[in-house]
Amino acid sequence: MRLGLMRFLGMRAVVMGAVRGTFAGAKRLRVLARGGGPALLWRAVLTAALVGAIGLLPWLSRTDPALTVLKARAADRDPTPEALGAVRAELGLDDGPLHLLGRWLGGLPHGDAGTSWVSGSEVLPGVVQAFGVSLLLMSGALAVAALTAAAVCARTLRLGARRRLGAHRPGGSAAAVLAALPEFLVASVLASVIGVQLGWLPALGWYGPRWMVLPSLALGLPAGAVLGRMLDDLLPGAFAEPWASAAAARGIPAASLARQAVRRCVPGLLPNLGLFVVGLTGGSVAVEQIFDIPGLGRLTLHAALAQDLPVLQTGTLALLLLAAAAGLLARLAARPLIGPALRAGALHSLHRPAPPAPRALPLLYAALLAGVIGLGLPRDPLALDTFARLQAPSPAHPFGTDALGRDVLARVAHGALTTLGTALAVSAAALVAGLLLGLLPRLSGPMADTVSAVPPALAGLLAAGVAGTGPWTPAFAVGVVAWAPLATHASALLRQERATTHLAATRALGAGRWYLLRRELLPAVLGPVTRHALLRLPGIALGLAALGFLGLGAQPPSPEWGLLLSENRPYAERAPWALLFPAAVLALLGALAVTAAGGVRLPGRRGRPAGRTGPPPQPSRPVVPRQSPGRPGPLPAPATAPAPASASPTDER
Repeated sequence: MRLGLMRFLGMRAVVMGAVRGTFAGAKRLRVLARGGGPALLWRAVLTAALVGAIGLLPWLSRTDPALTVLKARAADRDPTPEALGAVRAELGLDDGPLHLLGRWLGGLPHGDAGTSWVSGSEVLPGVVQAFGVSLLLMSGALAVAALTAAAVCARTLRLGARRRLGAHRPGGSAAAVLAALPEFLVASVLASVIGVQLGWLPALGWYGPRWMVLPSLALGLPAGAVLGRMLDDLLPGAFAEPWASAAAARGIPAASLARQAVRRCVPGLLPNLGLFVVGLTGGSVAVEQIFDIPGLGRLTLHAALAQDLPVLQTGTLALLLLAAAAGLLARLAARPLIGPALRAGALHSLHRPAPPAPRALPLLYAALLAGVIGLGLPRDPLALDTFARLQAPSPAHPFGTDALGRDVLARVAHGALTTLGTALAVSAAALVAGLLLGLLPRLSGPMADTVSAVPPALAGLLAAGVAGTGPWTPAFAVGVVAWAPLATHASALLRQERATTHLAATRALGAGRWYLLRRELLPAVLGPVTRHALLRLPGIALGLAALGFLGLGAQPPSPEWGLLLSENRPYAERAPWALLFPAAVLALLGALAVTAAGGVRLPGRRGRPAGRTGPPPQPSRPVVPRQSPGRPGPLPAPATAPAPASASPTDER
């Protein structure tokens, strides 16, 4: 009887635990639904607008879809009026885009996404298969990105856990260089060196686990460098919080302290991780092309170029659903990671308590970049010399020559004028838009998820349809999507900053919204988001030039950097200098952008002394800010300075 009673009580405990878990999950979903009802409606509107714009793509681009589909089916077939008329009648193009879109939407509830305009096969099975391939590749790339991010943050974690962080500057130049390398360049080097020359791993196809190693490395290394740099930027603030000092004073192991610091910082990166998931699934077009992978990015690219609307609409809808699911999971995962402090307003600010000591390393990078541009500008970037094709570096040609005998140094220098100028303008506009939209997460969250789900090729085609082809079309296309990760980063940091204790105290004393925004919130997120924008500057420069291949921007013989890398990629084995020197200059730009974010100091000047992890001591007298008429000011500073975070256990006691 006693045994039966114990079993009954055990089963009762299990059932009650399951019921409590179910109610907790339902309550969490209800809270999410209350807060996300307008956001859900806004997301539906954006999805409908994007799908409708894709349905209008042939008409927006002012091209004949029948001609494009006919060329995609058989490139050598003559586009006679009879052949074009047969294609229009078969596809129903004369009925107009609204009728085609309505027919496609009507079949979706029944699991029918139509048939491909090019191959004539069912769309849904092909998209599901390509989506599965891209998800598998994305999982491998995320594993590589996690290992890369851990390597980037290893030194900061080791020093912070041992309370010896001091004035260590997070985010070294190596991470900036790795993040600046384009994915197709990393993929080309891995395929030619490891896959072809050394023969260690297969370089083409998709037949098993060994075939996903090189593509995962090509996608995961740059993404991991960006994520690692963002995490490394937040870790000093986590190690400077009081809990870290108390844990170190009580003798908590360094490994446990490092794990808790990572857990403290990860919620601020989860929304950007969701964007990376969508970008690695649908935006890995170049990597899938190089390694011949039948993924969703490659499928949508071919469908966009062939104007195969059923395939393009179905693939984009799959990416939009993935973006919505990733955003929802990121928001749900942030609460258990932070704990009840987010709801109770008991967090401490994660922004850096004191600016790091600047250094002179950016001056070196700037001097090298200026020297390369200055040496190459007097040279002619368009001069052809067929007798000097693919020549190695020499005094006459310091960077060698390309396949047409043109001087690579001259082309790199002249391409820097247009590429860097446009990239800086787009980056500045994206930073301003990201900060402003980050203040409105319910508005910008669905927008960021939507634009991140659009493959780059499709974004360029839609931009060309709206703005027309011209020199500023690539800038418009890249700028439309460049703000999304910055706004997501800003909104994630602002969400935690609003739950800090000092903000609650300042609000309790009567500070208005404008004062809180100007004096507390914006200073807390401006630094990390600006460094994030600088980290993405080289990628924006490449994205601008890469759209030239779609006829949307610069065309050969323009010396833009993206065109240089793509034109010289087929000659990587015969003339590696034609590819490595432009890539090295691009990596130099990334290192300059990231290191310059912390400031510049001339050699010989002394910075703030190291040895502190926490904020500098406060003045002995309280500083009372000037109050505006009719509005109370914030709480005065305490008269005693807080103890340094690097204090010994005896000092803590």
